[in-house]
Amino acid sequence: MTTIQPAFIDFEASSLDLIASYPIEVGICMPDGSLHSWLIAPHVLWQDWSESAEQIHGISRETLEADGIAVGEVARALNELLPEQVFCDAWTFDSFWLHRLFRAARITPAFQLESISALLDTRQVRQWSGLRQQVITELGLPVHRAANDALILHKTWERIAEDHGALEPLTGQSRRA
Repeated sequence: MTTIQPAFIDFEASSLDLIASYPIEVGICMPDGSLHSWLIAPHVLWQDWSESAEQIHGISRETLEADGIAVGEVARALNELLPEQVFCDAWTFDSFWLHRLFRAARITPAFQLESISALLDTRQVRQWSGLRQQVITELGLPVHRAANDALILHKTWERIAEDHGALEPLTGQSRRA
């Protein structure tokens, strides 16, 4: 049995408001560890902004307006790069921001978004947080930047998969993004 080689995705957002917030950055880590990220230009209808969120991720709305990529271009790139299933560590938020991005782009995702917990057994769920913190310390990367956070997921997965050996294939239901 071969070890699962998942892809990971992470979003940064204008705030944590699950009604008004929108994605401002998306990062992915492919199964081979390669990284891709995009700053997202705010769609004309996206007006929410949180100064406290900006202090956490360090991305200003002005930076997005100057350097952000159009929602359609980001959505198309994600569809081209990602495999059929991609994993995240905050499904409620990430699925909301993924949906908001693709809806603004008027494109359907070509992949499913699933929680990292779908890859983990009960023991691994308990180990995840501690291993993630070790990976963050070892990498020395700032958190709350999408590509860094996706890489942290990838490296934490590698560590937990090493500790566990070959993992069972995924079973059960997936939630559609």
